[in-house]
Amino acid sequence: MGLTGIQIFKLLPKTNCGECKYPTCLAFAMALAAGKTELDLCVHVSEEARQELSDASAPPIRQVVIGAGEYETRIGGETVMFRHEKTFLNKCGVAIIISDAMDETEIEARFSKLASYQYERVGVIMRPELVALKCTGNSERFMSLVKKARETPYGLILLAVDPSVMKEAAGIVRDRKPLIYAATSENYEAMGGIAKEYGLPLVVKGEGIEDAARLAEKLTATGLKDLVIDTSTRTVKDAFQEQVAMRRAALVSKYKPLGFPTITFPCEMAQDLMKETLIASVFVAKYAGILVMSDFQGESLFPLLLQRLNIYTDPQRPMTTKEGIYPINNPDENSPVLVTANFSLTYFIVSGEIENSRVPSWLCIMDTEGLSVMTAWAAGKFVGDLVGAFIKKCGIMEKVSHKKLIIPGYAAAILGDLEEELAGWEVLVGPREAAHIPAYLKMWKA
Repeated sequence: MGLTGIQIFKLLPKTNCGECKYPTCLAFAMALAAGKTELDLCVHVSEEARQELSDASAPPIRQVVIGAGEYETRIGGETVMFRHEKTFLNKCGVAIIISDAMDETEIEARFSKLASYQYERVGVIMRPELVALKCTGNSERFMSLVKKARETPYGLILLAVDPSVMKEAAGIVRDRKPLIYAATSENYEAMGGIAKEYGLPLVVKGEGIEDAARLAEKLTATGLKDLVIDTSTRTVKDAFQEQVAMRRAALVSKYKPLGFPTITFPCEMAQDLMKETLIASVFVAKYAGILVMSDFQGESLFPLLLQRLNIYTDPQRPMTTKEGIYPINNPDENSPVLVTANFSLTYFIVSGEIENSRVPSWLCIMDTEGLSVMTAWAAGKFVGDLVGAFIKKCGIMEKVSHKKLIIPGYAAAILGDLEEELAGWEVLVGPREAAHIPAYLKMWKA
């Protein structure tokens, strides 16, 4: 961040209108300086100040948006080399190649994979987002493929060497904001013109880092800002080193020609899908903006998406479940009531075991700021008086006719305080391990 909170505050309108969701302009300025909000939320800032603040507050790696709607993919926008320093912001997009040389059966199968390979993990839907449409020389068939892809919700990458073919294809799907691939030293003027005319992001394909940086400088000089870099390197060791070098140049050296997200092609680095997946996992960690894969299989895609989820989860902010009452297995007024913390993994493990028990139950999730039961208890966030106050206000008392509450076995220490807070209620200590919940619930009596 180029400016401090006070320097930003001096450029703001100082209306304290609250439309940015912050109570004062100073609070907004401090949040902007910390990278916790966006300048666009201030509707009263002058154009002069907006320009100055935009330049100063822009991340060293530009954020590029590909696609629109549900499958809009944001890449780049990163500010740190290592996620423990702050966090990684925009997860890398995962694309599958669909070529105009494929038969209709194969094309349909690949579009179907994008729809079917979706997984839920701790409340998050993990899925690939992008389709890379490749022109192999049959422009008529390629246009047919582009039109077909336009009817799907996925983000699009257009891979075509001929600028005339690219212009026609981009015109068909311009409203879907596809990524154009690619501007080279031979065609960068024509490809840059297409990107500028349609307002689309463009891949800069250089022969190595220096050539990519040179092309990026030429294109940014024409007014293009949404660029993605491909160094053309297709060996794992050299590509890995280049990814790290470009990230360091942009973040540490503030070298603007390399301040853009990157696209990698594991599909061109291996003939075997599992080896390709291992290579892709390297670039998930360091530091691809987009991974282009030759194919998807569940056993290769799932671990890749899971790795991405883990890396792009903020390490300083635990994943949480919304506080409230969760009915499981269609409970009624006589069903047991359980309470636990709102750490997402805790919720999904406990709710899964309750569901497996087939016992209709009410699961009350208390806000513990994402801490697990033991940690929340130790931090004073899952203690008797607070749990009791939550049970009183959450509405569960109106849903059941009995007065029994099951607490986690690891929180047995809060039993006495909780009974004092919930006068007339019987507090039961449940299992310490979630795996024992089904057997425990089967002995339940209201």
